[in-house]
Amino acid sequence: MNKNEIKIFCPATIANISCGFDVLGLALSSIGDEMIIRKVKKPGLRITRITGQELPREVTKNVAGVAGLAFMKASNYKEGFEIEIHKKIKAGSGIGSSAASAAGAVWGMNALLGNPFSEFELVQFAMKGEQLASGVAHADNVAPAIYGGFTLVRSYDPLDIVKINTPKELYASVIHPQIEVKTADSRKILKTSISLADGIKQWGNLGGLVAGLFMEDYDLIGRSLVDHIVEPIRSILIPGFDEVKKEALKTGALGCGISGSGPSIFALSKGRVVAQNVTDAMSKLYENIDLENDAYVTEINKEAIRNNA
Repeated sequence: MNKNEIKIFCPATIANISCGFDVLGLALSSIGDEMIIRKVKKPGLRITRITGQELPREVTKNVAGVAGLAFMKASNYKEGFEIEIHKKIKAGSGIGSSAASAAGAVWGMNALLGNPFSEFELVQFAMKGEQLASGVAHADNVAPAIYGGFTLVRSYDPLDIVKINTPKELYASVIHPQIEVKTADSRKILKTSISLADGIKQWGNLGGLVAGLFMEDYDLIGRSLVDHIVEPIRSILIPGFDEVKKEALKTGALGCGISGSGPSIFALSKGRVVAQNVTDAMSKLYENIDLENDAYVTEINKEAIRNNA
């Protein structure tokens, strides 16, 4: 075993989860990037290889590089690191492509140094990469990638992250229609204020969802997966969204919504069989309107980033 090199799996994530804009997220088991990180004698940080996507290798222009530089600035490590990034999550897909790279970089570097930083500190480094990607240092993707399962960002100032229970029978479906929606662009169309009435409905759903996850009350989870604020605006950027959502709910999903900033659509279901049926129904609807899509069924990833040696 090479103690100077680590190969890791960096999970895709679903952020917002309908009612938790910028504060809720979950990690996925079967979708993610691979990264190889090495300790080297030459000081500094270098990205030596990227496959799967056309992304910059210059560290200050790559989310993994920016997050890694934040990690190195805070550490006492005097030598260097090299990073390979093997992208399996498409950029602009809405399932945390940038978060996987940023979180994976700092998690792997931390592991090679004997874990001097906590998960909480790693999230803060990874948020620097998210800021490069979207213009906002949000944690709703990087937190579940690093902590695993469901996470709640209770506060950004000061940062306060809460890990939430993952019900045993909960599965996720993800449909990625083959269009790209940039996070920065999808944020520009959002309103900067909401009505008190909408706020009250959204807070009720957020509280209900968190309670449902801890109680493993699937009916409560389903009733709470409703977004009164962001989905009505962002859904106009996603062809066929309303029809896909109706089909998912008709097929048995607990709830369905936009994954992150889109265009991916997620559904949560009780049990793998229902989740598979929901995924097939959502994918078939897109095929019927001649829109290519990638379809996934996955458990919720409680492990987070993991050694993939």
